Amino acid sequence: MSEREEKFERMLAFVRASYEAAVRQMQQLKAEGKTKTVRYRELMGEKLTYQNMLSIYRSYGLL
Repeated sequence: MSEREEKFERMLAFVRASYEAAVRQMQQLKAEGKTKTVRYRELMGEKLTYQNMLSIYRSYGLL
């Protein structure tokens, strides 16, 4: 595997892990009834950003 491919794989792992972490934190806040908080809204933005990145990877056949 080339250095470039290794870097991509590390980035992809980071994006996937960050997406999952945002989803988990949002679920926890939702269970606590804290969906109107600034943190929940920040997490929503992060989740959407990572979700969009994964969608682009899929559209290019990288996933």
